[in-house]
Amino acid sequence: MAIRWFVAPLIAVWSKSLGPVMGAKYLHQVLGLNYIVLGILTGIIVVNFFKVPSWAENGVRLSRLGLKTGVVLLGTLYSLAELQQLGSLSILMVGFFVLGSVGLVLWMGARRNIPNSMGGVLSAGMGVCGVSATVAAAPVVQAKSVEIAYTIGTILLWGVGCMFLFPVIGHILDLGYVQFGAWAGTGILNSAQVAGAALAYQPDGIETLKVAEIFNITRVLVLPIIVVWLAVWYVKREESAPDVNVARVAFSKFPIFVLGFLLMFALSSTGIFSPANHYKGKYFDNNIPAEKLLTVEELKVLKNEQQKLQREARKAALGDLIEHKKVMSIEDDDTLRGLVNANIFSKEANAVLKNAHKAVRHTANKINKFRQFITWLFAFGLVGLGMQITFASIKQAGGQPLVIGGVVGTLKAVLSLVVVWLFVHETI
Repeated sequence: MAIRWFVAPLIAVWSKSLGPVMGAKYLHQVLGLNYIVLGILTGIIVVNFFKVPSWAENGVRLSRLGLKTGVVLLGTLYSLAELQQLGSLSILMVGFFVLGSVGLVLWMGARRNIPNSMGGVLSAGMGVCGVSATVAAAPVVQAKSVEIAYTIGTILLWGVGCMFLFPVIGHILDLGYVQFGAWAGTGILNSAQVAGAALAYQPDGIETLKVAEIFNITRVLVLPIIVVWLAVWYVKREESAPDVNVARVAFSKFPIFVLGFLLMFALSSTGIFSPANHYKGKYFDNNIPAEKLLTVEELKVLKNEQQKLQREARKAALGDLIEHKKVMSIEDDDTLRGLVNANIFSKEANAVLKNAHKAVRHTANKINKFRQFITWLFAFGLVGLGMQITFASIKQAGGQPLVIGGVVGTLKAVLSLVVVWLFVHETI
C-alpha cells in the first residue's frame, strides 16, 4: 500500500518537476520507475537488509496468487476490436519475430545449459511483450523468483537502451512515421517504452504512436498462444521419459489461470463489460451532456490561438470542435491529441483540448474497477515476489540471461529494421 499510494506517486511528482526528457515522456516513464519495478525493488530491500518475520512467510508465498489473478483480469482490458485495427503486415511481422525470438531464446538456453524454467520465462519476456508476458508465463514453466527478476531486469535494461537508440537511428535513416512505428512496435519489448520511442520520434503528432500501438497490441494478443506453447514445451523438457503421454501430462498441468485469461478476453469482446468496440476499456462517444460541452471562456482560448495552425487537418478538427463545442469523431480526436503532443498551443489551450478528449473518451465502470483491482493485485504480488529474491540467489544465477537476452534482442531489432526498410511503406 505504501508503494502504491506514496512511493510511486512521489517518484512521479519528483520526475515531473524536472520536465519532459524524451518527447512528452518524463524521467520515471523513460526508466520505467512505476509501481511494478518499485515494488520488486522494495521487496528485495526488505528481504536482504531486514527480515521477513515467520508469521508473514505465508503471505509472501500467497503473493503468487495475486499475480495469477491479475493476469486473469488482464483479459478484460482487450477485445476483438483490436483485431479489426490490425493490418496483415503487423500480424505477419509480429508473428514471425515473436515466434522466432521465443524459439531462439529456448535454443540458446538449451545450448548454454540454463534451467528450463529460466529459458521459458526469458523467452516469453524477450519474445512477446516484456514484463506482462514474463508474469503470465512464469507459473507455466514454474519459474523461480530470481529467474523472474533476471528476466524483468534484462527487459528493462534492453528497453531503456532501445528507447534512446531507436529514434536516433530512425532519424539517421529518415524512416517514415509508419516505418518507424512498425519497427518500434516490433523491436522494443515494453509497452511504455514503445510509446516513449514513438513520441520521441514524432513529438508533434500521433501517427507514429498509432502504428506502434497496433504492432504492440498484436504482440499482446499472441501471448496466449505463446503460453500454450511454453506449457507443452516445459512438460516435454521436464517429463523426458519415453513412455510419458505428453498431451495428457500437458493437459493435466496446463495452468487454469490461462484459461481464465482467455475466458475474460472472450467475454470482453461480447461487450459484457463495456461496448464490444472498446480499446483497453475505453470507447468513443460524443453524446455527452450539456455540462461537458466547452464553455464560452474555453472556446475563446482556442479561438485566440487558432491562427498558429498550419496543417489543414488540424484546422478542420479544431474548427469542428469550436463549432460544436465537442469532439465530433474519432479522427478529429486523434488529430487533436497530436496537436497537444506538438506543444504548439499554450498550456491553457492544451488543457482545454485534453478536457475535450476526456469528455468523449469514456471508461466503462466495470473496466475501471477491474483496472484498479489489477493494479492492487500486481502491487501485492510483485512486492511479495521481491521478498523471495536474495543477493545470494542472484549471484548463483549468473549472467546468462543478460547474454541471451542481449543477443536475441539485438537480432530482433536489426532484422526487423531490415524488413521495415525493405517492405514497409507509408500505408498499411
